[in-house]
Amino acid sequence: MRALVVYCHPCPESFNGSVLATTVETLKSAGHDVRVSDLYADGFDPVMSAEERRGYHTPESNVTPVAKHVDDIRWCEMIVFVYPTWWFGLPAMLKGWFDRVWVPHVTFEMPTADLGMKPKMQHIGRIAIVTTCGATWWISKLIGEPGRKTILRGMRALCAPRCKTLYLAHYKMDSSTEQTRSNYLAKIRQRLAAF
Repeated sequence: MRALVVYCHPCPESFNGSVLATTVETLKSAGHDVRVSDLYADGFDPVMSAEERRGYHTPESNVTPVAKHVDDIRWCEMIVFVYPTWWFGLPAMLKGWFDRVWVPHVTFEMPTADLGMKPKMQHIGRIAIVTTCGATWWISKLIGEPGRKTILRGMRALCAPRCKTLYLAHYKMDSSTEQTRSNYLAKIRQRLAAF
């Protein structure tokens, strides 16, 4: 499959850097064609300007500011998000990527008075999240995991009707050990290879 990995972390030396490397290596070993979109390294601007917002509903011109990223999501059949969960949700950079890249007339058709929203990303049949969370599993569930829901419910609604999903998280990252981190990388290799 054509797999797009969207990576979001400001520090290349972080554990998330190892998570990214393991993710890409696993996907390539499984025979997938892989593209990586490293939002920080690429200098992606998550802030939607007033001018961009005014043109948000205009077909074609709404793509112009983020054409490379739109090309990536049109190209892929699988999308894998690698990011740290901050404040139980998506990092601001990644949220800004959704705001600016998943534009109308590309990813969905706007609803009308008579018709509901029409999904347009039916070529995406797999969505995976590979993340780290400072909180415990229990606290994350109690809060409701808004980042997970944004992607695996909100974004997934625009993809193939039977789109498969995978969610992998290293909980208690703030008190992790070398062993727990090693175990998590092994889990990524096993689960992502089977996905």
